Amino acid sequence: MASSVVEEPLDLIRLSLDERIYVKLRNERELRGRLHAYDQHLNMVLGDVEETVTTHDIDTETYEEIIKTSKRQVEMLFVRGDGVILVSPPLRTA
Repeated sequence: MASSVVEEPLDLIRLSLDERIYVKLRNERELRGRLHAYDQHLNMVLGDVEETVTTHDIDTETYEEIIKTSKRQVEMLFVRGDGVILVSPPLRTA
């Protein structure tokens, strides 16, 4: 098997090692960072991470939805695989 062939889902993750990826997590959390390591459970180690957390509240007087986002930078982060919803590899051109 050639090293750049995708035959199963984790091959796509393998090809993204040492590249920036997007990870969507439970509870309205999103991560963008460099993939350093992963395992079959999608536990991941990301470096140079930007974490974005989105919260939804309802104004009790006007009943309007209030959406707040907060961002933070993290040098190194361990992501537990059971919270992962989606992993998007970097855009590849032929």
